[in-house]
Amino acid sequence: MTTAEHDKRRSWITLVIFLAVVIAVGGFIGSSTNTGEWYQFLNKPPFNPPSWLFPPVWFILYVMVAIAGWRTWMRDRSSAAMKVWFAQLLLNWAWTPTFFLAHLLWPALAIIIVLLALIVLFILAVRRYDRISAGLFVPYALWVAFAALLNGWIALMN
Repeated sequence: MTTAEHDKRRSWITLVIFLAVVIAVGGFIGSSTNTGEWYQFLNKPPFNPPSWLFPPVWFILYVMVAIAGWRTWMRDRSSAAMKVWFAQLLLNWAWTPTFFLAHLLWPALAIIIVLLALIVLFILAVRRYDRISAGLFVPYALWVAFAALLNGWIALMN
């Protein structure tokens, strides 16, 4: 096997690892978090999406987040953009248990606002040299901005 073939194979293995970790951890957190009666009886905005919408949207977003992370890792795993990518992922994973398990609406809002800032920072950090990764994060930024609006509304009304 040539060096180029080895690098290409390693790249695909790395992509599979990124996809598996991001989707598995995000999926585990989402599926193990029962919203329960507590969430059902909260005052929610009229534009609150139906519950069935969240799992497919998050699956697609996690695929996009993983691909952007993989592309950034393959370019420079010690870059500032990669550090921002890891930080946003940790905050992403922290939001659901903070909101749904701990019922901490205001701390969850603080988490999601910082998460949104990191997502935008990642887009700005990679847009010059990797428009694909930046583009993959745009729908994620829009969804998280919408989720922040929902979180803020629920925090204010409850």
